[in-house]
Amino acid sequence: MSLFAIGDTHLSIGSDKPMDVFRGWDNHVERLKKNWNAVVSERDTVVINGDISWAMKLEECYPDFDFINKLTGKKIFIKGNHDYWWQTMNKMNNFLKDSGFDTISILFNNSFRLGEYSVCGTRGWFYDSPESDKKVILRERQRLIRSVEAGLEAGGEPIVFLHYPPLFDGKICEEIYSVLTEYGIKRCFFGHIHGDTTGRYDNFVSDGIKFSLISGDRLKFCPKLIEKF
Repeated sequence: MSLFAIGDTHLSIGSDKPMDVFRGWDNHVERLKKNWNAVVSERDTVVINGDISWAMKLEECYPDFDFINKLTGKKIFIKGNHDYWWQTMNKMNNFLKDSGFDTISILFNNSFRLGEYSVCGTRGWFYDSPESDKKVILRERQRLIRSVEAGLEAGGEPIVFLHYPPLFDGKICEEIYSVLTEYGIKRCFFGHIHGDTTGRYDNFVSDGIKFSLISGDRLKFCPKLIEKF
């Protein structure tokens, strides 16, 4: 059994939002399916840390979620900045149940114990947000705290997944970053960042925390192995 992760799948199977207009995104859905099923087994779990579907409403996600549900393994969803379809836990869980999407779970103020580890996380927020976003940042901070504490209560070492990078180009989102240091987090994975200049963010260490960028295009649309159990 293994834990994998990938971010920013940006699926638009049910909507008109082609991604192949961007460099490196040609045939990305077919590439994702081929690579995913080649490395992930039915006993494995994959975290998709945000920007999952371009759908605007939850019911419009059906084709994208159906695609993901049919991929091998279990999946854990985290909200991204483009996941406008995101609703309350009850609404999302009911949608998943009613649609028969039994391989998908939602990470939102909770955690998932896998082996000796707990999958924790939230969307987070970007480092350069205006002061008017303070309430949003503090809300994301509390969600991360609740998730990490749920993971610790479950008895696993928390591995944190965020959508936004908590630090970038020498700048830090202190409200999120401080949670990582206060709780002694050892590994944090994030997405959101795209393009050819992202290589320096693949793996780096700050305050003893190993950070890794796992946006889909950076991983060439192949889930990254995080841990074997």
